[in-house]
Amino acid sequence: MIRYYKREGKLVTEVLDAEEASWINISAPFVTEELTKLSESRSIPLDYLTASLDIDERSRYEVEDDVKLIVLNTPLLNQDEDSTKPIYITAPIGIILTPDHIVTISLLDNPILSSFIENRIKNFKPSDEKMFVLQIFEQNVYAFLDCLKKLNLRRDLIEQELYNSSRNSELRQLHRIEKSLVYFVTSLSSNELLKLKIKRSDFLRIKEFEAHTDLFEDVIVDNSQALEMANVHTNILSSTTEVFASVVSNNLNEFIQRLTLITIILMVPTLVASFYGMNVNLPFMESEYAFYFIIFFSVILIVFLVWFFRRKKLI
Repeated sequence: MIRYYKREGKLVTEVLDAEEASWINISAPFVTEELTKLSESRSIPLDYLTASLDIDERSRYEVEDDVKLIVLNTPLLNQDEDSTKPIYITAPIGIILTPDHIVTISLLDNPILSSFIENRIKNFKPSDEKMFVLQIFEQNVYAFLDCLKKLNLRRDLIEQELYNSSRNSELRQLHRIEKSLVYFVTSLSSNELLKLKIKRSDFLRIKEFEAHTDLFEDVIVDNSQALEMANVHTNILSSTTEVFASVVSNNLNEFIQRLTLITIILMVPTLVASFYGMNVNLPFMESEYAFYFIIFFSVILIVFLVWFFRRKKLI
């Protein structure tokens, strides 16, 4: 679906004519013919429009004639609730700068672009393409930070549940969080390299604009902070997983030890009863109280063994 937007007063409104628009947004569903037609009418290389449709596309930029392409990875909530899938994934946004328009394209519905469409971004002007790109960078970093906070909160809640009971469902949730963090670390690293290259080469031509350069510096710093947070959360989760693995192993060892001690305690009276079940001469066999003696002697042995093991702090 191809939509056209421009700013009217304080609002960003949708228009029907591409000539009136400053911003062209392409989102699913769409067909290849639409992209081909837009490529021919706006002199945009077709591969610029299709680059961000690959979910595994890395963050990068390139330029051909007067058309510039920026591919930026963004966080998205995974719609697949499978317990083996990550909670969050990353998907690229394609940002294409032409002499007359700025074009954005995404394979999946992206909340970052939706925030611009819904007029939730202050001082947003589609006609100022340089500031528009920087604001997309800024909102993307904020989205990563927000997702990281939610993942960390979710990890804390799962840890509290694991302290009470080590169930497989909580462990699977931790694994989903770990997968999400792997996506985030990879994408944030790629985005950071992209922004540093853009800054070094002045790809957006913003060196002469103080407001733009200051915003770009802030975005780079925030992206570094988000990357550091993702690495910290990853390390914490890894150590947490190792600790709980050790706890589970220790609990299993204690359980096996207790079963072994119980087996030993029960084996002694069983041995006594087995001896008296043989056809041999043993003390008290002829007594009418032989049965009670065997029971009493077995109980004494059990009490002694329990006392002995408790003294050794084995039970």
